Amino acid sequence: MHFFLIFGMIFFLCIGNDTTSANQWKIGNFSDLTPGTNLPDPWEPMTFKNIDRHTSYTLIKDNDQTIIRAHSQNSASGLIHPLRVNPTEYPVIKWHWKIDHVLEKGNVTAKQGDDYAARIYVAFAFDPDSAGWWERARHKSASLFSGKEVPGTALNYIWANKASIGKIVPNPYAEEAMMVVLQSGNEASGRWITEERNIPEDYRRAFGKNPPDIIGIGIMTDTDDTGGETTGFYGDITLLPLPD
Repeated sequence: MHFFLIFGMIFFLCIGNDTTSANQWKIGNFSDLTPGTNLPDPWEPMTFKNIDRHTSYTLIKDNDQTIIRAHSQNSASGLIHPLRVNPTEYPVIKWHWKIDHVLEKGNVTAKQGDDYAARIYVAFAFDPDSAGWWERARHKSASLFSGKEVPGTALNYIWANKASIGKIVPNPYAEEAMMVVLQSGNEASGRWITEERNIPEDYRRAFGKNPPDIIGIGIMTDTDDTGGETTGFYGDITLLPLPD
């Protein structure tokens, strides 16, 4: 997926029908939804210029629980949840995911292999204090043109083809997007995996500094660079504070 996959994402800052309590913020409460219905606000489709074939996202039942099925065939699009949160308040992100199979031509280091059977990404606000003049001018221009907020950096949690688990590398299209390999290969395909990550720790490992506000969390299964076909499955996504 191209540069504008990560940094062409534009967010309205709104908060909709999320489940929030003192100890969690369930931003993807898919298990509470009815199969076959539309996702509630503020979840919205994310499509990209010059990509006509879109991934299909459907609410289905799996083991008596509602989840999102994402089927992609030489296509790309995502689902995005705009929000605004200080990552020190909710530093932990937890979710469940599953895939049919990885993409044979997937390659985390190459543009032609920048596709994933499953991806969770966290987008962060632009930080002008750590940017150069050109980056500040470019970001201001993009924001003025769109009238909306443009991310500055992003973490991509990916289910890769053959990259080493734990590896963190820049996206081949944009070094402002760092790819964090959580699963790799087909050994765990076909079964649900629970992931739990400390966002500020991962951000510091990836970028060498503390993260700005989180402004969006998304999911995507894409196959446009490899021309492949696969299916990813996504369960509930929750933001949590650190345990006492």
